[in-house]
Amino acid sequence: MENLLHQLMEAQSLPLLFAIIAIFIYTLAWGASKLVEEAVTLSLRCGIPKILIGATIISIGTTLPEASVSVFAAITGNPELALGNAVGSIICDTGLILGLATVLSPPPLNKKIVNRQGWIQLGAGILLVLACIPYRNLNKTFLEGGSLPQYIGFVFLFLLIIYLWWTLKCVKTDNEETTANEENGNRGSSSTTYTLFKVFFSIVTIVISSRILIPAVTETAVRLHVPDSIIAATVVAFGTSLPELITCLTAVTKGHGELAIGNIIGADILNILFVAGSASAVTLGGLSAPPHFFQILFPAMLIILITFRIGITFSKDKLSRPFGFILLGIYATFTIMSYI
Repeated sequence: MENLLHQLMEAQSLPLLFAIIAIFIYTLAWGASKLVEEAVTLSLRCGIPKILIGATIISIGTTLPEASVSVFAAITGNPELALGNAVGSIICDTGLILGLATVLSPPPLNKKIVNRQGWIQLGAGILLVLACIPYRNLNKTFLEGGSLPQYIGFVFLFLLIIYLWWTLKCVKTDNEETTANEENGNRGSSSTTYTLFKVFFSIVTIVISSRILIPAVTETAVRLHVPDSIIAATVVAFGTSLPELITCLTAVTKGHGELAIGNIIGADILNILFVAGSASAVTLGGLSAPPHFFQILFPAMLIILITFRIGITFSKDKLSRPFGFILLGIYATFTIMSYI
């Protein structure tokens, strides 16, 4: 699919590429706006806290690009790319996207739910690192790297099922704490089923728009003689995280920061249990974790996740804006170190 899209873009003229970019930037923004609106409606109608809507329905939808890219990479014999995509997306989601969202408009914190989901987020990150360590050759971990075995992929998928079941079970408890009763006047007349359909349609619009937009922008950059290193560091690196980026920034600008923070926490958990798990499960030799994973990627991921936990601990009713700058700073440092 990726190769077909790139071939299609290569066949287009430069003016047509500009037109494609303009059209799909619009559809991407439209889809994100509708997704946020319908997610809020769904939250009010079902009495489910917005953060849980973001951590489940929205995060599953916006994580699909990472899952498809990683599974395809694993099947086609590029397991390093598969694991790198999952870990890189966590770093980008929490460092760049949540950092930007917090700087723009600090999202409100439901401490009970954020702590509950957030500890799973950090625990999943630690579990991923522990699963990749070559215990039979510990002294050469930073020199030879490790791998995520295939059987661990199935374990992750099993944990994913448990996580989703447990989260849905918690919804019943959290219903009483939602702000739905305070906003009953905002309920629409559409049915819950129709609202779910519109949420699904919005997610599909976002995913398809981002999948078409990235090769179009990449080909345009090539035509304009932008260096390959710049393209790789910007367009390609942000490509699979674009749905989360647009959705989160749209949510905070519309005053629904709970959706943004829920989306990021849920996406991080799914990147490990769903993306890395499914990619590893379809690969006989598991996913490769070369030395630079232990030297740069894993430390950066854990530092960002721990910083987020610290930010939640020291923040009150909203995630403190200074922590947004700290997350952005860590992401910038990681990006610079990756190229050095």
